[in-house]
Amino acid sequence: MDTNAAKKTYGIGELLGMARERAVPVVRGIADTALGAATPCAEYDVKGLVNHLFQVVVQFQRLAVKESSEFGEVAADRVAEGPDWRERFAAETDRLVSAWSAAGAEEGVTGAMEMPARLVGAMALLDLTVHAWDLARATGQEYGEAEGAVVEELAGAVAQLAPTARKMGVFGEPVGVAGSASDFERLLGRTGRDPGWVAPTRR
Repeated sequence: MDTNAAKKTYGIGELLGMARERAVPVVRGIADTALGAATPCAEYDVKGLVNHLFQVVVQFQRLAVKESSEFGEVAADRVAEGPDWRERFAAETDRLVSAWSAAGAEEGVTGAMEMPARLVGAMALLDLTVHAWDLARATGQEYGEAEGAVVEELAGAVAQLAPTARKMGVFGEPVGVAGSASDFERLLGRTGRDPGWVAPTRR
């Protein structure tokens, strides 16, 4: 094996495609009876987090084409729009992947803060990855380990975003993890998540 071979560089669209393959089955696996369950994001129950993730997936499509995003104070209630919300989520994530896979999506800057486009794409990747993990944990599904290339991209993005994200309350304070923790578990800890979180018992 050639140890000097160049390491593959993945585009954000490719990485989002990997995250989509994990996220969509999790969302499809959410039972209606679980929509009120708690999640690792203390401010959201399952329904609220699904609606938030819907908002992220739709608005980051706009950012990929350098349009302004419309992140309102409260996400639209996509779940209430009809029983096909799981398939609508799958379709929107397809559009997200396509938007960030298009030529020029990673070039220049985008968004109100005029951040580097690739970093903005990594923000979408972060939400799609960690919130899918949140939803899996909240609903008793298996998520496993995120792909190494995704974790590597997100580790760099979190290092850049964390100071501001913590001031804004987007990330919680870092959570310590065991010395044997995986890279993905360490990433979760840096976003303020406990990799060992389990849903509280419902009465």
